[in-house]
Amino acid sequence: MKEIRVAIVGVGNCASSLIQGIDYYRKAGKRGSENSIGLMHYNLGGYVPGNIRVVAAFDIDRRKVGKSLQEAIVSAPNCTKVFQRMRTRVPVIVNMGNPLDGISEHMESYPENRRFMRANKKPADIVRILRQSGAEIVVNYLPVGSEKATAFYAEACLKAGVGFINCVPVFIASNKTWAKRFEEKNVPVIGDDIKSQIGATIIHRCLTKLFDDRGVKIDNTYQLNVGGNTDFLNMLNRSRLKMKKISKTEAVQSQLQNPLHAENIHIGPSDYIPWLNDNKVCFLRMEGRGFGNVPMHLEMRLSVEDSPNSAGVVIDAVRCCKLALDRGIGGPLISASAYFMKHPYKQFSDDRAMVMVEGFISGKIER
Repeated sequence: MKEIRVAIVGVGNCASSLIQGIDYYRKAGKRGSENSIGLMHYNLGGYVPGNIRVVAAFDIDRRKVGKSLQEAIVSAPNCTKVFQRMRTRVPVIVNMGNPLDGISEHMESYPENRRFMRANKKPADIVRILRQSGAEIVVNYLPVGSEKATAFYAEACLKAGVGFINCVPVFIASNKTWAKRFEEKNVPVIGDDIKSQIGATIIHRCLTKLFDDRGVKIDNTYQLNVGGNTDFLNMLNRSRLKMKKISKTEAVQSQLQNPLHAENIHIGPSDYIPWLNDNKVCFLRMEGRGFGNVPMHLEMRLSVEDSPNSAGVVIDAVRCCKLALDRGIGGPLISASAYFMKHPYKQFSDDRAMVMVEGFISGKIER
């Protein structure tokens, strides 16, 4: 059977949902059948979810390092829903990663089931493990604000010749210098900052384009998000949010012919509410003027389990990255990044990006 050999950096809620999902959809049917609900593609370029095999994993929490991956994905502080009791054994032990700036100090002061607990171990040789495991693709799930750590793993991918999917708001695929390095090494990269399946950003983008296309002038808009997972706890440290706010704001501004003044758009995490666990709640408001300059406004509340929402996109990003490897394509994948990520190398509307990624899957578009 064809395999896509994946290594995961950060065994948190998002990794848990992705690994559960690979097992859940292992015996799924074609898209549209009852057991393939939740997939954008069951078969993507000849690869189905069951072709994905996790061969290595890295974390720095002592409740996960040294444990089997199956045990680690349900270990505290993970709090996402367990929607799949694993039927297929994953014979992978979680290795000690390189901490660098991958954790905010304030996260060590919370109750045990919430806080970060650093493992007292020496970081593993990441490049060696990637090579020995036969990993083809690294999925980066580090916390928001992990700029040095993300750069470290991107560098490891270049050294090992392994594709890189950057799910966090640190600019690698969208940075010209990094993009050139991946292209020179002929290593594919998809990024940056995963755009959830039906999440706050893609809904905000679609509504923004709808207003613009229908001739309604947007005067002000905000998007406030709250949640109770470790991502929201990490983001209480506002100093880690610079790239996150840029990523989310540019994702929306890119859909307007005339972007809003910075004072008229506010997008970002609002607060951490522990009892929400992995549930994310978005409050969105848009104020504008339509025909006859008559005012109107829209308010929306979205409640969604955050990590499965992310995994529904990553499972396709992994398979697109594998297609690039099969075809000998390196550098940023323009179409996949535009459709799957908030801060791609180049922004497009979501409907155009979807056409582009379908063209890439079929081989009609190179990137």
